[in-house]
Amino acid sequence: MNKHIKKISNATLIGSMGVLVLATMQGCGDAPQENKPAEQPASSAIKKEGATVTIQESLNKDSNKSTYKIIDEVPSATTRVILRDVNGTEKILSQAEIDKLVKEEEAKVNAGTSDLTKKPEEVKDSGGLGLAGTLMASMAAGAIGAALMNKLSNNQNYQQNRRASYSSPSTYSRSQSSFSKARATNSAMSKRATTSSSSTRRSGFGSSSRASSRSSFGG
Repeated sequence: MNKHIKKISNATLIGSMGVLVLATMQGCGDAPQENKPAEQPASSAIKKEGATVTIQESLNKDSNKSTYKIIDEVPSATTRVILRDVNGTEKILSQAEIDKLVKEEEAKVNAGTSDLTKKPEEVKDSGGLGLAGTLMASMAAGAIGAALMNKLSNNQNYQQNRRASYSSPSTYSRSQSSFSKARATNSAMSKRATTSSSSTRRSGFGSSSRASSRSSFGG
């Protein structure tokens, strides 16, 4: 009788241990997985980079029309647009002023009358881009008008007019270089943060598993 009870007890203990080991293995397999982002609309692909942009206003004596060129552009945490008028006076555009310019240019793009989408020769003959067009040609465009940029990004005329919106080829190259360096720095920092986070999760899981095992098996 005692032998029979002992056999049943041993079988029960072995079965309990098997269930515990299986549960532990399943716990390891069910470690939290990183959620993959759902497919985003095309506008999410637009780079929404902060930038401080300085735009110079000039007066075309032949047409008596104001034209604008980007004379300086650097990455920044927040977007700022500085307008330097014909007298050299600088003014930081308010968000309301920026939104109004973007809205005006979007209406022109939708109507097919925007200088941004015209042939570069036509834009040059007409005296160049206006303030709204120049603003949307800058690196700040993605941050201030992502929806409009989505309509412009694949337009060949826009890409050419965008390069021409800078005061000189060197100004354009300097801008591109500074933003490339900023992206590389941000990418490196992001990778380091991801690696550190992954290491912490693995370390935490291992410790909790060992602690659970010691507690379950009594030592």
